Amino acid sequence: MGRRVVAIIQARMGSTRLPGKSMADLAGKPLLWRFLERLKRSKKVDEIVMATTTKPEDDVLIEVAKDCGVKSFRGSENDLVDRYYQAAKEFKADIIVRACADDPVIEPEEIDRIIEFHLKGDSIFSSNTQNINGNNYPDGLGGEVMDFETLEELWNITEDPSHREHPHSYFYDHPEKYTIGTIPCPKEFQRPELVLDVNTPEELEYLRSIYEYWYPRKKDFHITDIIWWYDNIREKAAP
Repeated sequence: MGRRVVAIIQARMGSTRLPGKSMADLAGKPLLWRFLERLKRSKKVDEIVMATTTKPEDDVLIEVAKDCGVKSFRGSENDLVDRYYQAAKEFKADIIVRACADDPVIEPEEIDRIIEFHLKGDSIFSSNTQNINGNNYPDGLGGEVMDFETLEELWNITEDPSHREHPHSYFYDHPEKYTIGTIPCPKEFQRPELVLDVNTPEELEYLRSIYEYWYPRKKDFHITDIIWWYDNIREKAAP
């Protein structure tokens, strides 16, 4: 039997920079729903789990995930290592894909590519998030991959609150211990200057503009479509 790949998606309503962004409207659905809609097109992910907190304000995210046909897990608000670890145990993950729900144009094909790389390679931690080791990816397309045993080790040894809140940071802070692997971004969309995640009101409006243009025309629009829009349609004042 193959190794079970579970994508664990972190989301909460209490974002510091842009509270409630997971429920922000994108083409008639919440941002979280649009993110999950795209990720569900992945061919290498066996199950998607939306991992949020136990706070009542996050009940609405559970409903969005359910509406999108995705299961949920509730755990620590600030200890993301524990939230991921407990979710991975509950859903029997052999391989964990970490992605953030503020990436509403995540590319399922690129998620599949980094999973395949991780399964075939020698990296402890694999990532095709923005510009890891000069990969030239735009910000907001990819994800991070690790084995369950690696996550369990992280859960056991990390104590620094900043490492517990940002599960990837320990790997980058200890390159002498961990091999970090990546893949080069395909040449047709090597645009590392593009920011396609949502952390500010301006970025939210920017992503809304992309969705308003492309979603009625092509629901499964690709990063190459976004780049065409960026180069030809967008207002020059866009971020």
